[in-house]
Amino acid sequence: FIIAADECYSEIHAEGQPPLGALEAAWRLGRTSYERLVVFNSLSKRSNVPGLRSGFVAGNADILRNFLLYRTYHGSAMSPAVQLASAAAWRDETHVQENRRLYTEKFAAVADVVQPMLPAGPPDASFYLWLAVGGDDTRFARALYRQHGITVLPGSFLARDFNGLDPGRGFIRAALVAPLADCTLAVQRIASFHQSFNPSSEDRA
Repeated sequence: FIIAADECYSEIHAEGQPPLGALEAAWRLGRTSYERLVVFNSLSKRSNVPGLRSGFVAGNADILRNFLLYRTYHGSAMSPAVQLASAAAWRDETHVQENRRLYTEKFAAVADVVQPMLPAGPPDASFYLWLAVGGDDTRFARALYRQHGITVLPGSFLARDFNGLDPGRGFIRAALVAPLADCTLAVQRIASFHQSFNPSSEDRA
């Protein structure tokens, strides 16, 4: 087997509390050849530039040799402009630290508002809120967008039913990526809408 670790969110964490990466964990265990291990990272979350489609893969040399062959035929080359922008973003840590500070500020600003909908409490790292809405999360998300223009992701889209249990059902995922004022207003509207939402009512277009 091969462990392909997705670490694209690894730099979104509480300041001073970075998570342990898979390559570092392997190194500490003395597995310095990284046998069966590769990690993927990108600028998408780190630098808030998902449109660049820029990232890297690192790990075991033999796996990467085969991956490079696959990538040659499957992927597409990056333009010089994107390569230069990527290099500049990877070299700079200031904007990454500022991103973490802004996410911390946003979580603090909405914590009291979403507390009734956040049974597990605020996350240690992330820019998402996993909010309990009860009932049909897809219907809730559709009605929220129709009435308030706020886009969230139904939790059932992120999980699957197993033996009658879907851990995502009844939840929505809200991303705090907009400016602070927009996030605060949106979360207030979500909380208010949740109080009045009737999950048994018919969803009319």
